[in-house]
Amino acid sequence: MILSTDNLKNINVQGLQKPDAEIFDLPVKVLQFGTGVLLRGLPDYFIDKANRQGIFDGRVVVVKSTDTGSADDFDKQDGLYTIYSKGIENGKEVSEQIICSAISEVLSAANDWACILDLAASPDLQIIISNTTEVGIQPVEEDINQRPPQSYPGKLLAVLYQRYKTFGGSAASGLIIIPTELITDNGKKLKSIVLDLARFNKLEDEFISWIENHNTFCNSLVDRIVPGKPTKELVAAQESERGYTDNLHIMSETYCLWAIEGDERVASVLSFCQSDDRVVIRPDIEIFRELKLRLLNGSHTLSCAVALISGLETVKEAMDNTDFLKFITGLAYKEIIPSIPYKIEPEVAVDFARKVLDRFRNPYIRHEWLSISMQYTTKIKMRVIPLLLNHYKINHTVPVNMAFGFAAFIRFMKIDGNHRGSINGREYSVNDSRAGYFAQVWENADADQVVKKVLSNKDLWDADLTKLPGFKEEVLKDLKRIIAAGEKEITLAELHQS
Repeated sequence: MILSTDNLKNINVQGLQKPDAEIFDLPVKVLQFGTGVLLRGLPDYFIDKANRQGIFDGRVVVVKSTDTGSADDFDKQDGLYTIYSKGIENGKEVSEQIICSAISEVLSAANDWACILDLAASPDLQIIISNTTEVGIQPVEEDINQRPPQSYPGKLLAVLYQRYKTFGGSAASGLIIIPTELITDNGKKLKSIVLDLARFNKLEDEFISWIENHNTFCNSLVDRIVPGKPTKELVAAQESERGYTDNLHIMSETYCLWAIEGDERVASVLSFCQSDDRVVIRPDIEIFRELKLRLLNGSHTLSCAVALISGLETVKEAMDNTDFLKFITGLAYKEIIPSIPYKIEPEVAVDFARKVLDRFRNPYIRHEWLSISMQYTTKIKMRVIPLLLNHYKINHTVPVNMAFGFAAFIRFMKIDGNHRGSINGREYSVNDSRAGYFAQVWENADADQVVKKVLSNKDLWDADLTKLPGFKEEVLKDLKRIIAAGEKEITLAELHQS
């Protein structure tokens, strides 16, 4: 039995929360760009929870922007999917199982662009949410009359222009736009790109004024580990227990936070915030962003290749490894916390770091390091480089854990022209917009040449990292040790002699 609206009546599982029939009649209030598990496991989770409480009373239409994958499962399951969250809080096991009914339908940008523009003209629409990865919010000079435009900012501008024309530029027709991509000032950056693109397309000044004055672009931050679908073994066990098949099933930790920068008007439109105090709307969310970006994402990013060269496939497996635990603990407490480029009380940062490491230990989440490595170079630039540069502003010593993480990253990016590499006998594909550059750099080059080229590349890092005293030498030393180990069984402690 497949999960669907028709089959809901046949699903009777103790502890499983099911949607009431009235939810399916709610109007669409949210247009969401992205079908990924993070959006489905966090913003859509909160919207679903609010709908169950009769607070928000609105559903989500999702736009699938990429050509990869298929939306067939969403169609077959009427947008329904199971969220299974499990973790440890205050020493006790906690869990939650819900059938999420936030999504009304999934539309393809390539095939359903006319329907998407029709939705832009709906008086019920209030909110646009996105997560197009950190490379999605980039300026692309393009004609927004394409069906569809190529970039996310182009698609968003086309939607806003359609709405402007439909409602004659009325103040009430403006939208709340919330990007969740993990970049600094994501709302401000997206707005700037959209305005520049409007001018490039020579759109009327009145429309540009409408964007600036009647639409609100909110900086936001999402924080929840949602690795995706559970293992085949767990899926089989859960399907046997529940009696239905769910091809959209996702697993997540219980911890979650959605911090949104906004005022009382924003809070009134985003009424789903009333359903859960983990949706935080404040005039300034910088402290949430810095803690999450540096301590959770930064430690993940710097540890990713370290785990992979050590033969550790998942975060939990790595956290059970004594040498890796020593590395990531030293990284977080000794190097990241003192280098956060924002004034944070030390005890607040230490408490957050402790919670992060506890979350990484969650025995119920299978989070693979290879999935974390997606767009690795961009993640290094956004999450790590500000820490590294700030470390050197306040210290004269080399951050040895950061250097080792960087060396492991460079080794991970030793790939061929097909963007494939090999570590410990295991082959992998690199999904990174800079993969071609690294394949070229590694071709017929030794470690000295590679380190010099990569660290000095201002196009990658917006800085010449060879100018940081001792950093290049430490990275090179670590990289040579990693390369010399080759495919031999060697412990992380032997590789990283801090």
